[in-house]
Amino acid sequence: MTRPATTRATWRETIALLGIGLTVALGSGGCGGGGDSSEPTPVPQPTAAQMAASGLSKIPVAPDSKRVDLTAPPFSNPTEVTNPLFPISDLHSAVLNGRIDGKPFHTETTLLPYTRAIGWPPGQQTETLVSQYAAFLDGRIQEVALDYYAEADDGSVWYFGEDVADYNPQGLIAFTTDSWLAGKDGPPAMIMPGDPALGDAFRTENIPGVVFEEVTVKTLDKTVKGPPGPVQGAMVGQELHDDGMKSNKTFAPGYGEFLTRDTDGVEAMALAVPTDALHGPPPPELKALSRGANRAFDAVQSSNWKPATASLRTATAAWRNYQRANQVPPRLKPPMNRAITALDSAVGARNQERAGTGAIDIAQAALDLELRYRPPAEIDLARFEQWNRQLIVDARAGNLGAARGDLVTMEWTRDRFADTIDGADRTQIDTALLKLSEGVADNDLATVRPEAASLSDTLAGIG
Repeated sequence: MTRPATTRATWRETIALLGIGLTVALGSGGCGGGGDSSEPTPVPQPTAAQMAASGLSKIPVAPDSKRVDLTAPPFSNPTEVTNPLFPISDLHSAVLNGRIDGKPFHTETTLLPYTRAIGWPPGQQTETLVSQYAAFLDGRIQEVALDYYAEADDGSVWYFGEDVADYNPQGLIAFTTDSWLAGKDGPPAMIMPGDPALGDAFRTENIPGVVFEEVTVKTLDKTVKGPPGPVQGAMVGQELHDDGMKSNKTFAPGYGEFLTRDTDGVEAMALAVPTDALHGPPPPELKALSRGANRAFDAVQSSNWKPATASLRTATAAWRNYQRANQVPPRLKPPMNRAITALDSAVGARNQERAGTGAIDIAQAALDLELRYRPPAEIDLARFEQWNRQLIVDARAGNLGAARGDLVTMEWTRDRFADTIDGADRTQIDTALLKLSEGVADNDLATVRPEAASLSDTLAGIG
């Protein structure tokens, strides 16, 4: 989705919007449900005057005769999503990779462990699933969104809004204007019909002047290349954007949003669980790869270049052996190859900052591979630990903007696993995050580094 620029937020405002406080605020509203009509409900549509006022009157929208989203069926069991083309209640964690504006692009989509009740006219309230979308451009946080979804009784999936935060290179919120909520800002929107047919049209966002996208079904029963092999039954929809431009998006059974391609780049499914999950522990080659990356990081932090080089060789050999012994999802290969090349270059140049980041990137890429074998919450806890290491690297380098971005990423990642760890451990993590927030907000990176190192010790005990 295209995000228009708007106001900037201070770091203290950023912290107020993120992490613990946001989780509590949304979680406390997530126990609702019921109140829905047992009859279909007409979905309010923007008037011709609203379309004209927002500049949308001249774009080629579908006629009402092709629209399948003008009426919302009842929502009797809204958080049990059975639609195979948008299986959000079963899509616990997904990784998508690609390139945007020529830079590596990586996203993580995670189903969060709470719901949110959303009221919308006429007098209805629907319990929705909450999915966190986190996007990284060239290795740094770019956007985080909380998306709200529910399934109607006919199997159609509806979009009830999103809370969006887009970040600038300094780790500050650049704008939030793509945020919207059904009832407060406009109507809920269909994101996938229950039984799509060729030519069906539906608006996945339908609030002129805020958000607007319309999808027309162009292809059904398409076979696409999935992480483990061919996937049958995919659907291709043509998206009409609010600027009149069109792009294609592919949805695949077991994956949902599978491939998006537009003028500035591509985002494609790399791995999803439980769809691509495998039984048993991670293979020994993958464990050796992670061990090599972590040992390389420790050696680099002490400027011990000989053991750093040896650990790099261990990781490189493990990656080579893993590829020989296992089927590797194709879109998970480039990130690992880039990370190994970057670490090799940085170690050769004796560049401590770049080498530290290179070792972390190898470990992060290995965690994406381990997602097939381990529970998502375990992977997210390990990702959190790697971002804490990145915070140590950036604090040592005096890079305040990068440190802000690291901390923001840690705040969001915390929400994915917090409910799975012991209460005392969670309190330790939350206390550490608050101390780190104070240090970053005060531009006191000299105190951030030891606090992050202390948090690393805490996380080692939890893991």
